Formats: sequence, structure tokens, C-alpha cells
Amino acid sequence: MARRALILVEGTMTNGLRFVQAAQRLGLHPIILSADPAQYDYLAAESIEAIRVDTANLDALIRECCRLRATYDIAGMTSSLESFYATAAKLCRHFDLPGPNPASIERCCDKFIQRQLLTEAGVSIPAFRLAANAADVESSAAEIGLPVILKPAVGSGSSGVRLCRNADELAEHTTYLLGGKHIWESSPRILVEEFAQGPYYIADIMGNEVIAIAAGDFGPPPHFVFREVTYPAVLTDDEHERMADVSLSCLTALGLGWGPTNVEFRWTKRGPVVIEVNPRLVGGADPQLVQLAYGIDLITEHIKRVIGEEWDLRRRHSHSAAVRFLVPDRDGTLEWISGDSQAADVPGVAEVKWSGKPKTPIIRKGDHRDRIGHVIAASPSAAQTKAIVQRAVDLIDWSITPFPTSGGEEQSAPHYLSD
Repeated sequence: MARRALILVEGTMTNGLRFVQAAQRLGLHPIILSADPAQYDYLAAESIEAIRVDTANLDALIRECCRLRATYDIAGMTSSLESFYATAAKLCRHFDLPGPNPASIERCCDKFIQRQLLTEAGVSIPAFRLAANAADVESSAAEIGLPVILKPAVGSGSSGVRLCRNADELAEHTTYLLGGKHIWESSPRILVEEFAQGPYYIADIMGNEVIAIAAGDFGPPPHFVFREVTYPAVLTDDEHERMADVSLSCLTALGLGWGPTNVEFRWTKRGPVVIEVNPRLVGGADPQLVQLAYGIDLITEHIKRVIGEEWDLRRRHSHSAAVRFLVPDRDGTLEWISGDSQAADVPGVAEVKWSGKPKTPIIRKGDHRDRIGHVIAASPSAAQTKAIVQRAVDLIDWSITPFPTSGGEEQSAPHYLSD
């Protein structure tokens, strides 16, 4: 009997290994299709089967999957990356396997089309305009009124997203986006958006069920680099219900609801305003936080859905879980890291992890790539979890030496713990 396999189109540095391990626990043989398998360290470390293929070429992926079907019983296909989630959905359609509607995924991944559909459905979102050039950006910002947010119409991880508070910042970021420095995932189109001000929340959804709502906090503007995420958000019953209702309205408007979705909000003077709908499983540390807080393994339950099995979204417990991201406040060479083992020993700490390594350059991008590590903790109460995270973070130290100046001088730089 052929071995059951799960095809993963590309992986991620954060949750790729969790997808692989979840598949193995379900008795599946994970196979990664990637344009560059070497970029995922965990594949070699765990002896995971990885095949080099042009993942931007759907026909090439179909041919490779046809070849694999001669050896394996392919139980399902998916991706943990937004940029390949629609591709995986197209593969599912081609091979008659369970999967989301690829057209709905593609519409949602285009932030301009997403906003048009949400507007038509009466969902509250920030005022927005689409711009193709600097003149469009300037006139759109004048219509909306400063401050505004500029972001690529297609992308994720806050890449290329910036708050522009005045005309100089607007011109500077427009030049950055259109001047060849930003790597575009599609044709260059810029969204100019009203800056919706208020607390930030994330709703995690599986199918048509709101699993959890988290509170998020960013580092200093003008960029949107996460500082902390906490489950659950402290909300009144009315606030929770309103955000859950709006989340489900988004699914209807966008033709989603087959699998995982996450909805980002700002709670403004007019209530919950939808900032973005992501038609995929939430990334980063969030799946781990949901598991710590509620005992629900979103990655495992997602894979069950992918292979046509029934998922189990029941809560096993109700705790508080949080992640604090470690973010440098300057560019330079990361010289050393200390205190991480002591931080990991703090009772209640679930994980201390570094992505940055000593003697490597730190060049901040103003997005998720700026994070060089994190601390995750959980406990029965929000106050206790917050105290545990802070205690662990206080034990961690590092040193960054700025790059040499034109005069050849260097100065040692203190670290920044996102406090």
C-alpha cells in the first residue's frame, strides 16, 4: 500500500517545522516542494524529503505531483506561505483534493480588491485609494488627509508598509517603493490608506468559527513591527461579539470560510475597523500561543482539513499566552547574546528563540524581518503571563556594534528590548 503523503508548497522559517511535525504525527509523509530547499534549515536537520522545483510555475508543480503520485498516495496539498496558498489551492483543484477556492484566495490577497469587496458588503474599513505613481500617491493622500499609510497592494509581513505623517515622509516612502529598492510580488501598485487609530486586535478563524481574538502591540512608528501579541485580548463581551460578527461578515464578503483565516482590526471611535483579512493560517508565534492558551493546535487541525478529516476545535483549557519580540534599535554587527538560557529557565516560559546569530550583520527593514528573537510564556492569568515575560526579557542582553562610519570609527551600541 502506498505511503500517504502531504505536499507542502514552500515552507517558512517560523512554522515550517511545525507543519512537518504535525503531518508526521498524523501518520503522513511530508514532502516539501521548493525553489530553494536549502533556505529551510530544518529540512536537512530532520531529514525531510524536499524536491527542488520552480514553485512559481503551476505546470511544473503539477508535473512533479504527477510523478510523486506514482510512489505515494497524496492525501493533501497546502502551503504555510500566503504567496503560495492560492497556488496550493489550484493544485488541490487539479488533483481533486480538499482545498479552498483559489479565486477567493487570490482576490483576498490583492488588498485593493479585498477592500472593494469589503466596502460593497458594508464592512467598516479605512478610507483608501489605489496609486500607480507619485502623483497618484500625493493626490490620494490629499483627499484622505495626513497621516496616511502607504503599503504595497500585494504583500505580507508589513513589508513596504509605513506610516507617513507629513509630506516629506510621504515623498520619501513613495520614492522607496517606486524607486527600485522594494521587491514587488506583483506589478507596482500602492495603497494609500487612512491611518485608523486605536488598539490592535487579531481574530483567528477556522472555517466559520472564531477560535480566538488576540491583542497586538507594535514598536515605534513609522513602521509596524510587532512588539508583543497576547492571547486572549482583554475585551468586554460586547466588544468580542462585535469583532466576531464583523469577522464572519468578512468571510461572506470575500468567499472564504473553507479553512483558516485571520482578520486584523483597530478599535476606533467608530468601533471595530478591519485593517486586513488574511486568507490563511496566521503566521509567526500565533499558532503556538493559541495552543498554549486553549489547547487547540491550529496547524494540526488545518492539516486535518486539508486531508479531508474532521477537525477538533474544542478548547481544552483557558490560559493566557504572550510573545515578546526582541528587536534591535539600530543597524550593525550583532556581537554577542547572553542570558537566553537563564530566561528559558524562568517558570512559565515556554520558549526563548533567536533568529539572529552572533557575528552577523543587522540591517533593519522596518518589517517582520527586524525581529532577532522572542520570548513566549503562558500562565493561568494575563497579569502573571505579563510578569513572566518581563522577568525573562530582563535577563536577556546583547551587543550591537554599529557599522564603521566614513571616518572608520565604531561605537558599541546598547541593545533594545522593545520595552
